[in-house]
Amino acid sequence: MAYSLQGNRKTEEGTDHPDRDAQFQYINSHVRRAVAAGRPVISVDTKKKELIGNYENQGRQWRKSKSPALVNGHDFPDPSVPRAYPYGVYDLARNKGFVNVGTDHDTGAFAVASIRGWWRFEGQRLYPNARRLLITADGGGSNGYRLRVWKLEVQKLADATTLSIEVCHFP
Repeated sequence: MAYSLQGNRKTEEGTDHPDRDAQFQYINSHVRRAVAAGRPVISVDTKKKELIGNYENQGRQWRKSKSPALVNGHDFPDPSVPRAYPYGVYDLARNKGFVNVGTDHDTGAFAVASIRGWWRFEGQRLYPNARRLLITADGGGSNGYRLRVWKLEVQKLADATTLSIEVCHFP
């Protein structure tokens, strides 16, 4: 018998919604029109949660030969130390990203606070005459289409900035 130690491989998917491609085409046409008109278009998402502290990660850095960074032998989270929740805002027209890192929880309020931070520090400077903002987001997580907190916070952002905000959720 030929056995080997093997891990799982993600290959199984459910059936796609019959209109999935049409939904992507619709979002793409909205994005193209907004970018062509010079309006701000951002794509948002929460990135991988990270342990804060002296833990191993897959990154690399230039160091003197034979002197690797020493980290904890185990990656068990310490309940007294928060995790980092990076939330990314990507400006499609300018091909630039903005990351806000929180340490509390990945919530709809945090997601919109991150967008608010992008608008305050980048968006209003780059788009001084903007009256509309188009946001693309995946359908789940802290910016999911079902979350009432997300919707409420987006409305608060629209009220505070006087922007008309349109959100397109990917299928």
